[in-house]
Amino acid sequence: MTTPSETDLQAVAEQLGRRPRGTRAVAHRCPCGNPDVVETAPRLDDGTPFPTMFYLTCPRATAACSRLESAGVMRDMQERLSTDPVLAQHYRRAHEDYLRRREAVEHVEEIGNVSAGGMPDRVKCLHVHLGHALAAGPGVNPFGDEVRAAVEPWWTGGPCVPPPAA
Repeated sequence: MTTPSETDLQAVAEQLGRRPRGTRAVAHRCPCGNPDVVETAPRLDDGTPFPTMFYLTCPRATAACSRLESAGVMRDMQERLSTDPVLAQHYRRAHEDYLRRREAVEHVEEIGNVSAGGMPDRVKCLHVHLGHALAAGPGVNPFGDEVRAAVEPWWTGGPCVPPPAA
């Protein structure tokens, strides 16, 4: 993870269509060089608790996740989660990893046992799972790893946003 530069924040603002809130770090970079996941503070500047620590910013990766959601991938994942105890155990570990990483930044009582993406019992928001998998690396979030394999390579068309003018 790296501290975001002003150029990084400009790229993320372009990706999102708005200035990012609570950005602490670039959690992952796309092979094109732009941030594609940012780490967000557990409490925003206005005091709002914010449980989504790893925020997927690349519009191409986001669109790819949305297509998977529309195709029913979350429903299939949820079914597997309810019938595969080993997968459920790995998913619970992903939840614990998410909480541990966020707690290391700041304790926010209101979101103390809330991770993201439905963890540890439900599967929702594939964007969150991809963001976690990219930030944490392979083997941490099983559904995030599956999403990553299904949506790669979203970057092949070049950067999703042009580099900021010098």
